[in-house]
Amino acid sequence: MLDRMLAVTTAVAAVGCGLVAGVLLAFSISVLPGLATLPVPDAIAAMQRFNKAIIDPVFLGLFFGTAGSCTLAAILTLSAGGGSPVLVVSGAVLYVLGCFAITAVANVPLNDALAGVDPGSVAGADAWQNFREKWTRWNNVRTVAATAACAVLILGQGRSALG
Repeated sequence: MLDRMLAVTTAVAAVGCGLVAGVLLAFSISVLPGLATLPVPDAIAAMQRFNKAIIDPVFLGLFFGTAGSCTLAAILTLSAGGGSPVLVVSGAVLYVLGCFAITAVANVPLNDALAGVDPGSVAGADAWQNFREKWTRWNNVRTVAATAACAVLILGQGRSALG
């Protein structure tokens, strides 16, 4: 029973990591480059809207649920002895620290700072430059971490299925 729960939880965690990685990748390869082609006030206003729109039950459920399923998979693999504990725990740590925690300590504060600026002001233009560079850098870290977490969890799950 515990082995089955571990298998399901690890699979759910891996899928969640992959979905979150896809959302983050889309921002890095299309949204931010697209915004960079707009006049700064328009780019700020658009990003402010994106940041409001993403705070919805679907994304928040995915983002927080993935952190929870990663944590549960790590706990279960350590207590059940199944799977590959090193891989499953590593995958969980990659997501929880490399994606979830970085979001909380880097990207969300940048979003909050941008939310408070007038898009058409000089301060807004300065804030945008600071935001775009730092936010994209941290978003790339989150994307790599979530992608790596997905891959490592799949490998950890595969080891469980193989043996």
